Amino acid sequence: MTAKLGPTLRIAIVGAGMGGLATALALARQGFEHIDVYEAAADLGFVGAGIQVAPNLSRELQRLGAWEYMETDAVEMHTVSIRGGTTDEELANQSLAYIRERYGQPHRVAHRSALANALYEACKAAAPRVAFHFRTAVTDVDFDRHRIRVRGRDEAEPGHWIDVDVVFGADGVKSVVRKCMLARQGEEDDAQDTGQAAYRIMLRRGQLAHDPELLALLESNSTSRWIGAGRQIIAYPISGNTILNIATTQPDVNFAAAPTATWTTRADKSAMLAVYADFCPRVARLLRLVPAGEVCEWKLRVHRPLRTWVEGCVALVGDACHPTLPHLGQGAAQAIEDGAVLAVVMGKLTDVKDILAGLLVYEHLRKTRAERLVEEAAISGRTLLHADPEAQAARDAAFRRVSTGGPNPDKWVDRTVTDYVYGFDCVKVAEEQVAGLM
Repeated sequence: MTAKLGPTLRIAIVGAGMGGLATALALARQGFEHIDVYEAAADLGFVGAGIQVAPNLSRELQRLGAWEYMETDAVEMHTVSIRGGTTDEELANQSLAYIRERYGQPHRVAHRSALANALYEACKAAAPRVAFHFRTAVTDVDFDRHRIRVRGRDEAEPGHWIDVDVVFGADGVKSVVRKCMLARQGEEDDAQDTGQAAYRIMLRRGQLAHDPELLALLESNSTSRWIGAGRQIIAYPISGNTILNIATTQPDVNFAAAPTATWTTRADKSAMLAVYADFCPRVARLLRLVPAGEVCEWKLRVHRPLRTWVEGCVALVGDACHPTLPHLGQGAAQAIEDGAVLAVVMGKLTDVKDILAGLLVYEHLRKTRAERLVEEAAISGRTLLHADPEAQAARDAAFRRVSTGGPNPDKWVDRTVTDYVYGFDCVKVAEEQVAGLM
């Protein structure tokens, strides 16, 4: 495709995360030729963890030409097993065959770095339209003169200004671009603690080989979720069934006891084992296999919904405007949907004076959906992580009724939610609606 403004528009993307990479790639495929991506880190730098590749995500990856770079890493999920954390009793076992039948794509999981590298490789294939500037931090945005201030790794360096036509802030939940935007609007940049934290763990085949029951988790095409009082553990195979990804959610104790600006920390293995000390022997054996130096804990934070994602020639993307909890598995998918829709809208512009109007159309097409899914993830977390014994008993009883056709308390696989999440084609909707909104 060749956008009318493609040959001349100077586009700056701040952040080379999933949203930034997808936005760059989608714009390049629309025919934009001057796309610069600024990333403060030395490289992509994704910490190892699994990621959900739901049908709405794989659909966009195929459209963007990125799927071929990660297809062999992805593992198709056939079932989800929900189990009691302390008892290991299976409360529900749901087939995921309906997802392929209903939405045209199966539900897959993959290594997070595989997804990032797929987008990056597809961007590099679009060179010279997309240029990456690693070790380059954006420290300020001049909304009036349409420019950004950048500097290298030396924080004492004053930096220099770069003139641009449009800026897309894809710099995550700690977004500098959002902070600048809110300051201009006279509002506080209000990141919010959720009271939750998460461990992210990966175990390789060799670590599991001695234990047939644990090895079976790796060799299956099933997601296992153990739920307890205010805590959960989810495990599934990634990287062609060579790595078992384990993710937990629990009350935030370590960060709350020592609050700092750091949102990620190397955690103490004994502290992790203590958090899950009452869980079943199978979970205990899994956690004991984690090398002491490889326990990482994340503080889970969100941001209050923003009044707008747009200011002048600047728009926010992904976690910069709608950070979410992990309980719906849609964080990366929604960031990539943002980039895909943004590119559709930008491709329709015929004059630079229409940029603000175009960015507001992007917001109109994306804000309601993204913010609804943030709330659905929060609701799912509250349902799964009950600390009250009576509420836990009701939750477990609801899971037991799933096999007889009852609604699934886990919104990740509840059909009333997945119809809205997986069945939605963001590019198709944007193409249908954009002309009437411009």
